[in-house]
Amino acid sequence: MFLSQNNILKSSITAVFVAAASLINLSAAETSNVRLPGQHLQQHDDLLANQGNTAIQLDQATKYLESLFMDEEEPEFDIYTEGWDSQMVNCYAGVAVPQTAPIDVSHYAMPHPGYITSPYGYRRRFRRMHKGVDLKVNVGDTIRAAFDGKVRLTKFERRGYGYYVVVRHTNDLETVYGHLSKFLVEPDQYVKAGDPIALGGNTGRSTGPHLHFETRYMGYAINPCAIFDFANQTTHTDIYTFDKNTYQKARNFSPQANAEYAAKYRSENPPKAYVPDPSSKKKGSSSSAAVYSVKKGDSLGKIASRNGTTVAKLCKLNGITTTTTLRIGQKLKLR
Repeated sequence: MFLSQNNILKSSITAVFVAAASLINLSAAETSNVRLPGQHLQQHDDLLANQGNTAIQLDQATKYLESLFMDEEEPEFDIYTEGWDSQMVNCYAGVAVPQTAPIDVSHYAMPHPGYITSPYGYRRRFRRMHKGVDLKVNVGDTIRAAFDGKVRLTKFERRGYGYYVVVRHTNDLETVYGHLSKFLVEPDQYVKAGDPIALGGNTGRSTGPHLHFETRYMGYAINPCAIFDFANQTTHTDIYTFDKNTYQKARNFSPQANAEYAAKYRSENPPKAYVPDPSSKKKGSSSSAAVYSVKKGDSLGKIASRNGTTVAKLCKLNGITTTTTLRIGQKLKLR
């Protein structure tokens, strides 16, 4: 038995030596396919160099996009999650949401023809998600229902949305319209796509007149640019497919196309002063205060725009010039 085991051991050793000899005797053609340490290191260096260039390009692209919206303000608190449970703003809490769902968006209306002043997405400098898009409006501009549906809420949210409307649509979407100056509808009122629902404004967390517009599916904040092509004032397709993996992505949002549309919009819609209706004192109407207290980040242009006046009038009323440095807390006459 010992001899048998010894023979097995000898056979194993012989096999090892044979295998080693085979490796040593590889032909020149075969060895040319084996990666040498130097080649591997060079490839590794090239890979790192390529990664470095990609990182630089991505960073430059991010900075370019942010530069287009340098004046945008801090995103609003999310009314679906921030302290509004008692009001049942998020009526979908705990409800099972399907992975995908087709949504008919063929019968639509643009909420306002204004261009995007702040896109959907995460704000690095504010460390907060912006769950809609901001559209340029003047105070008093008509805001319209995006689809057929019923008004679910008309509320006020001081820390963010100001006066806002939530509409539940027949296609299972919900839309949110924020920073309004006046409501034109009431809860439970049925509206058609394109019906006036409010007037544009500057209420809540806002440094200038604009419409904060959201598109939601069962509480999920869809990127409005996945549904709407704002530069061309239309929808991308008749059927939008909600998907939990892609709902935050734009369909084909183009900053350049938006900039071109913005230039055209500004040329056709010059800024105009808002003159409030003195006979209208309904809840949700804009304020007509005669004195303004300067806040952090204010400029004469922003103050004039949000209060329906001009920089020239502000300067004349307050004995200042366009180069005067404003102080936080400083009182300015508006009229």
